[in-house]
Amino acid sequence: MIKVKEAVIVEGKYDKIKLSSIIDGLIIETHGFRIFKDKQQMALIRRMAESRGLLILTDSDSAGFLIRHHLMSSIPAKYIKHAYIPDVLGKERRKEKSSKEGKLGVEGVSKQQILEALERAGVLCEPEQQGEPLEPVRQIEKSDLFRDGLTGGENSAQNRKILLRHLELPEHLATNGLLKVLNSVMSYEEYCNLIEKLLK
Repeated sequence: MIKVKEAVIVEGKYDKIKLSSIIDGLIIETHGFRIFKDKQQMALIRRMAESRGLLILTDSDSAGFLIRHHLMSSIPAKYIKHAYIPDVLGKERRKEKSSKEGKLGVEGVSKQQILEALERAGVLCEPEQQGEPLEPVRQIEKSDLFRDGLTGGENSAQNRKILLRHLELPEHLATNGLLKVLNSVMSYEEYCNLIEKLLK
């Protein structure tokens, strides 16, 4: 697995699945053109841009470039890096027919082509660290969410809603996504202080 510091922006869930097998990092979907209207998702992307930078990896067709340009018009250029997959004609296995322009998307190109796109983008791609381990940083974990009444409890849904609203995050953010975002924007201590303030 390759570690990527920036939050990687892709169009859909199949792109995310493909990328998850290649990189260790935060991957955020635009849900296609839904990003044009989804203010919560855009707020999340802006927050990630400011805290860790973005790498935009959309398809190489006109729809992919439309989404890319929308993000570029909404977020300062200093936070954005671009990765471009090559134009490869073909059809994704799960689809009955090829796309309108006949090009493979992120989910359809090879692992090597994605790695080359990342390298050309100049992102901080690092194989897992070798040598002396660094002092481990206490991460926010699923057990913390359970302990704090955000999952698995009677008022969990309401508590999650309060936290998500406070952080201006999408209301449908899944638990794994929430953990990645929390660990990207705050320390464990900051999380504990926030929970104390919001929910206790």
